[in-house]
Amino acid sequence: MIDHRANQQNLQLLQNILPDPIADRLRAGEALIADRHDDVSLLFADIVGFTSMSSTMDAAELVNLLNEVFSVFDGLVDASGLEKVKTIGDAYMIVGGMPIWQPDHLGRLAHLALDIAHAVSHNEAASRLGVEFRIGMHTGPVVAGVIGTKRFIYDVWGDTVNLASRMESTGLPGLIQVTGEVERRLHGRFRLESRGEIDIKGKGPMETFFLVGRV
Repeated sequence: MIDHRANQQNLQLLQNILPDPIADRLRAGEALIADRHDDVSLLFADIVGFTSMSSTMDAAELVNLLNEVFSVFDGLVDASGLEKVKTIGDAYMIVGGMPIWQPDHLGRLAHLALDIAHAVSHNEAASRLGVEFRIGMHTGPVVAGVIGTKRFIYDVWGDTVNLASRMESTGLPGLIQVTGEVERRLHGRFRLESRGEIDIKGKGPMETFFLVGRV
């Protein structure tokens, strides 16, 4: 009975850390998990001015704020059928189309991005403290895998990840900035507005777009 309970607890811990299919592969004894995915979509969300904000808040207030806002994100991600990859400080990363591929992962992620932006703008704690997020999206190939043997994580790498991150970091508060590839694939189903060309580190001038609503 004790062993069964311990096994259930271990399974729940794995499923909280990793996507279910990846947890199953680890439990089955797969030693190295490394996959290439040719078509996925990525979203980064980040609090604007978090460093200066954190210096003026006490520890409990700061952690409570992050927990409240990111718990809202977690609920939206679960409802969408997409995957939260990780949080890094005040940044939140979501992926669509992996580890199980979905035909319209980019459309799902676009709906989720709009839902996140709406949720933040209507969150009491975020409004009271003047919290705003920048959100960035891109789509393309990635490599994904589990790294580490202690406190391991499931992570993704590649140019697609870097460009999604750049869309967030060069974006504007309260807006969702996306690449031309995202605009091309969402055209006709969502409302997007051109921002014009901006300089992207490692890429040079690129035309980017703001995802502003559903058609």
